[in-house]
Amino acid sequence: MIENLPPCPKCSCEYTYEMNALAVCPECGHEWVPAEGGAQGGDATGERVVRDSVGNVLQDGDSVVVVKALKVKGSPSGIKAGTKVRNIRLVDGVDGHDIDCKIDGFGAMQLKSSVVKKG
Repeated sequence: MIENLPPCPKCSCEYTYEMNALAVCPECGHEWVPAEGGAQGGDATGERVVRDSVGNVLQDGDSVVVVKALKVKGSPSGIKAGTKVRNIRLVDGVDGHDIDCKIDGFGAMQLKSSVVKKG
């Protein structure tokens, strides 16, 4: 058991606790391995790894499917679940929006990887 657990890398909460081999934040629910230094995802080379809602690794040029309906500002209808998005590009976006894409009928926009699955 680790005595001094690091604060949560997502929300900086100091009240983290240990559950098996993971450190868990009670405020935002983020789980990570403390030995990794709080890195959200990465492989041995230190590159950032983006995963979809079911855990598949995403890469530039992949096709994805939206898994839940999304509201779009300025549009009377949103993006429906099941909408296929082709040729995505991974970016370091704002507020967790890490996919840059073009959706038919909506144009260019950014999506979160947590609302898509590899298709």
